[in-house]
Amino acid sequence: MDFALSEEQSAIFDMAHAFGQEHIAPHARTWESDGTIPRELWPKLAELGLGGIYVSEDSGGSGLGRLDATLVFEALSMACPAVAAFLSIHNMCARMIDSYGSEDLKARYLPGALSMETVLSYCLTEPGSGSDAAALRTKAQTTATGYSLTGTKAFISGGGYSDAYVVMARTGADGPRGISAVLIDDGTPGLSFGGLEQKMGWKAQPTRQVQMDGAEIPAANLLGKEGKGFRYAMAGLDGGRLNISACSLGAAQAALDATLQYMSERRAFGQSIDQFQALQFRLADMEIELQAARVFLRQAAWKLDQGAPDAPKYCAMAKKFVTEAGSKVADQCLQLHGGYGYLADYGIEKIVRDLRVHQILEGTNEIMRLIVARGLVSA
Repeated sequence: MDFALSEEQSAIFDMAHAFGQEHIAPHARTWESDGTIPRELWPKLAELGLGGIYVSEDSGGSGLGRLDATLVFEALSMACPAVAAFLSIHNMCARMIDSYGSEDLKARYLPGALSMETVLSYCLTEPGSGSDAAALRTKAQTTATGYSLTGTKAFISGGGYSDAYVVMARTGADGPRGISAVLIDDGTPGLSFGGLEQKMGWKAQPTRQVQMDGAEIPAANLLGKEGKGFRYAMAGLDGGRLNISACSLGAAQAALDATLQYMSERRAFGQSIDQFQALQFRLADMEIELQAARVFLRQAAWKLDQGAPDAPKYCAMAKKFVTEAGSKVADQCLQLHGGYGYLADYGIEKIVRDLRVHQILEGTNEIMRLIVARGLVSA
């Protein structure tokens, strides 16, 4: 077994990290205060091939694997996990279009997605069906020319900001087999958005409800086949779980790096506080936690790249373990900063707030435990 990154993978990480430190980190607090990410950021990321990270090369994408993608998101989240996570959502949608879309659909949406002139959002969750995603009620009723969409999606990153939305809607009977995936463009009559959600973290990402009231789309905007949308959505979530885990890992690593620097400079009782053995033990525990999380995440990503039958289980386990480890480490870093950790100037409290939601989205960590447990029981 070879646990080392290849030269190309190291270059991918270094490229994303350098971009994040130059173009994202200096502005992260301002964007959080503004409640939005400047649109001009995305084409700059697209120039590096990050608008279609695992879109196939035949379709003009970068054609990278899931392990490669986790390196990108780990590196970018060291600058701002909210920005990195938004990019992950866009890439999840782009990959769904590339994998399941017709040639016409790909021709219409992928060029803009790859250049990030077209920003994509993912619409699965509804106000009344969170973890029970297959109980969604948004309907796509057949019309003479396509579909009429009616329903509400909740907690949508990019709601009212993005250019197109991948929407899971019911075209058939109750249950997962009655769900299809469709694309709807911003500006479609009948498409509207709720008020801007006031959140604990991820404040740079505009988050709103996405509301559809008889919003008509052409039949050609069906993604793949009718009744397959839930399967498409779940397949996308395996990679999304890895990406959000990588975002937790990178941000927690940034918090630990900042804490090491702070402790080397902060003096108490005649010495820098990194010389106190009790605090050194806490540093050691955090390093062990992050290194274990990193190995676990990369193993799960490797399994997904290999198409291993147990890849979904490993993605679920990694998501649960890594996101909880990241939050734990960030919280400890805040504690080691003392009162300064509570101040926005030091950046630690933002990381603590941003990472908390990672245990909820892409499937709550309770659902991750359920996936693992069901796999054990069925075996």
